[in-house]
Amino acid sequence: MSLLAKLAPHLPYIRRYARALTGSQTTGDNYVRVALEAIATGERSLDEGVSPRVALYRVFHAIWCGTGANLEVPTEDAPVSGDAAGRLMRMAPRSRQAFLLTALEGFTPSEAATILGCDFDEVEGLIASAQSEIDAELATDILIIEDEPVIAADIEALVKELGHHVTDIAATRGEAVAAVQRQTPGLVLADIQLADGSSGIDAVKDILQRHDVPVIFITAFPERLLTGERPEPTFLITKPFQPETVKAAIGQALFFHPRRTKQAA
Repeated sequence: MSLLAKLAPHLPYIRRYARALTGSQTTGDNYVRVALEAIATGERSLDEGVSPRVALYRVFHAIWCGTGANLEVPTEDAPVSGDAAGRLMRMAPRSRQAFLLTALEGFTPSEAATILGCDFDEVEGLIASAQSEIDAELATDILIIEDEPVIAADIEALVKELGHHVTDIAATRGEAVAAVQRQTPGLVLADIQLADGSSGIDAVKDILQRHDVPVIFITAFPERLLTGERPEPTFLITKPFQPETVKAAIGQALFFHPRRTKQAA
């Protein structure tokens, strides 16, 4: 099997991870591009002793560390500002990496340790440290766009467990737009395929035309968003999801976005 064939299935997901880590599609994609170029030219080699996915992420992190986690950050695409930037600077990059690798990308702590080049106990400590930072962030109001009642209820319970308030649950594009007109949320959790055949993507576009809010897509069809042909969501969760995955994405979305304060109910 060629090198390209080995890595191709993992590229959409490492791009997703890079965007979540940096808070910027442009910056994240730059890191992935440089990592792939390093592999293609032989500057970096894939570890044959681990899976291709683990090996790819390991090279990515070698590039990240080698550039001081500050590669080509474009001012027009800056992910955070003000107090959010201060919090980002105070959180150790490796803590954020360990948390995202395990909670968002689904790696085991042992695999994360291999990727980061550290031992298991250190990864556990890094994850705990990152979670503490994220849990300290202020709660916000959340709109859930989901047409499956059972899934919507699961998401609602998880959101409330994290200390957030659910403003509404919308099953269609029209319901989502109407919900936002009644009360502006601080975060949107959206499915793609909705009850009446409408699109969660279109619902989010309608919302973002009037309101600057972070969005997390939770979908069984990630390939519809991870095309590389248009601006893509920084935060994307694949169904069926794990609760820890949702927690990680919510924490990162609120961490990077300037609006993190709870809206008036």
